[in-house]
Amino acid sequence: MTSILTNSGAMAALQTLRSIDRSLETTQARVSSGLRVETAADNAAYWSIATTMRSDNRALSTVQDALGLGAAKVDTAYAGMESAIEVVTEIRTKLVAATEEGVDKDKIQEEITQLQAQLVSIAEGASFSGENWLQTDLTTAGGSETKSVVASFVRSASGDVSVKKVDYTLDSTTVLFDEGGDLGILDLTAVIEGAAVALNVNVGGVISQYTVAAFTTEEVITAGAGASTFDGSYATDGTNDYVKVDDDTWVIAVDQTTVTNQEVAYEDSGGSLWAVDTTNLAVATTSSVDTLAIDNSTTTTQLDGLLKMVDTALESMTSAAADLGAISTRIEMQEGFVATLTDVIDSGIGRLVDADMNEESTRLKALQTQQQLAIQSLSIANTSSENILQLFRQ
Repeated sequence: MTSILTNSGAMAALQTLRSIDRSLETTQARVSSGLRVETAADNAAYWSIATTMRSDNRALSTVQDALGLGAAKVDTAYAGMESAIEVVTEIRTKLVAATEEGVDKDKIQEEITQLQAQLVSIAEGASFSGENWLQTDLTTAGGSETKSVVASFVRSASGDVSVKKVDYTLDSTTVLFDEGGDLGILDLTAVIEGAAVALNVNVGGVISQYTVAAFTTEEVITAGAGASTFDGSYATDGTNDYVKVDDDTWVIAVDQTTVTNQEVAYEDSGGSLWAVDTTNLAVATTSSVDTLAIDNSTTTTQLDGLLKMVDTALESMTSAAADLGAISTRIEMQEGFVATLTDVIDSGIGRLVDADMNEESTRLKALQTQQQLAIQSLSIANTSSENILQLFRQ
């Protein structure tokens, strides 16, 4: 049936043209944006997953920045610790040199003093972004303080998110100097014993056993400018008087007639009486790497004690440097992993929402052709009504 009121052909052609236009609009949007799923209306499930993963990727980007900051802090501390190890090693070398006979220990101490000052400079300078892992106030912190470096951003299967960190503890085994006390590696004191002998000494009327500084016969002979008097049981170098208390063992003494309330302990060959010098009773001294001092009176035994103390400090510093190196390596590996993970997530998001440009360009060309044909078809359908006029012509 032919009707001038209802043009079914035109209606069908228009419907087809509308459908083509919608498809063409969608394809053009994909081509211009590069996305197959740009909004939730395109595909709610994929859009939701992609949006979440993009958010996670931005968090990972922040983690990567934090890792860079953490790596800088660790590297600064490691560089400082490595330099400090070199300085303390040099101090040990100077102490070894001081054990050589005839060496001027006072001159060696001048070098050690400069090295100690360098240790302080290193510790003070090993700071990055306001944090110093080689020098801090451990006393106020209760003996230890934990420093953390952001390592990763994690989303669990349940959707919970968390930030993982790498911890490094600042304590007496990792910090060079404690600003609030003596807890640092280079602050820790050691008791350095000189050569000594235990004697019963009367001090103030009370007889007690004291550890008294002792000297060998050779040390007495070579003391000061050399012993000016030496008779086998008594000697003097013009500054100190010495009496022999055992085989090859001498102690500094005072003339019994010049003091009171002291035990008459020794008699020399001339019949003079001698007592232990009470000012020489304390022979144990405390020292640390940053306070150790030697002079020409420092004995070989004391130097051995100082060497042992420095070696102990070096062991702690080496261990701390190893820990810092391990953390640095871990951070470097984590930086690589985060970079790779970011790329993988980007790739995964692309598989979900990116448009296949080869496919979309082909579809666009086809739809443009279909659009032209639909327009032509609609034009033909619209002109069909005009044919009815031929029926009414005479």
